[in-house]
Amino acid sequence: MSGLATISRWIDLLNEHIGRAVAWLALLMVLVQFTVVVLRYVFGVGFIPMQESILFMHSIVFLVAAGYTLLHDGHVRVDIFYGSARPKTKAIVDFFGVIVFLWPLCAVMTWKSWVYVAAAVRVWEGSPEGTFMPFWALKATILAFPLLLALQGFSMATNALFVMTGIKGPAIEPEPEGEAHL
Repeated sequence: MSGLATISRWIDLLNEHIGRAVAWLALLMVLVQFTVVVLRYVFGVGFIPMQESILFMHSIVFLVAAGYTLLHDGHVRVDIFYGSARPKTKAIVDFFGVIVFLWPLCAVMTWKSWVYVAAAVRVWEGSPEGTFMPFWALKATILAFPLLLALQGFSMATNALFVMTGIKGPAIEPEPEGEAHL
């Protein structure tokens, strides 16, 4: 089981680092959006590449950071009994949730988007506005989403298995309360 614990820890660290990097991208997205608004409504100037960069950043923030959100239990959950359940019950729900819902969803998303993304990469699809923005890279984030989510699901299922069997898992230590992290 130590091999599973090591893999789980590496997946957690991968999504932790990706999530922290993407958090800075969210700040940059706000600053760029503010600049676009000021340029347009104060100076009457539009800059299309800057506007398209917001689309790129928005895509990365939501699609690439999904594994980080799952790592920190930030996804929406119907909490009828989960919040007050014992750790072993939570582990059972998490384990079967990954197997029955998360992985099949990730498989379908990968299968359905593969052709779409591959076509964009094959022709090096660019912006419809004629800017330098590589839309093939934007569309590739569609595949990063289920990949990182499925990997974090593996870690989540592994940690749940450790709890169900009584083995101490390799979960990332939570940060002290009140400590902000970007």
